[in-house]
Amino acid sequence: MNEPTRPTAARDTAALEVHRPTPIAPAHTAPLAAVQPGAIPVVASVVLPDGRIVTGYAVHPAQPEPVATKPAVSRTAVNVALGGVGFLAVCGGLLLLTSFIAALTAFVTQLVILAAVVFGGWIAVQVLGPSGRRGGTTVNIRKAVIKRNHFHG
Repeated sequence: MNEPTRPTAARDTAALEVHRPTPIAPAHTAPLAAVQPGAIPVVASVVLPDGRIVTGYAVHPAQPEPVATKPAVSRTAVNVALGGVGFLAVCGGLLLLTSFIAALTAFVTQLVILAAVVFGGWIAVQVLGPSGRRGGTTVNIRKAVIKRNHFHG
């Protein structure tokens, strides 16, 4: 089906016409910038197997856009790892904070016990100390009568 056809006798004797593209002048009168020689596309002519000549501009195949390369490790994995490192750092700080709070609690407890012992000792000395002539008011109750749990003086 896709085999080339044999040229007929009419085609062999006919003169070949070659058409060359002519550039169209631009409609605007803006000054033209100098074009580098490599920027003008090259006109290519191809001779087909049956003798026909096809002339046109060479079309370069469209290059696909480069696909963004994915990193070897996903961003999610990196974020999880960084979160784990941060959590470990916080846990170390929390461990130190817990130790500090326990030590502070023990210190405050010892201060309270020390204050109770010192204050209790001071009270004991005041109550159980020698009963000498101390300043204050002396009240002698001699004529007191107690009837039915009431004091009448």
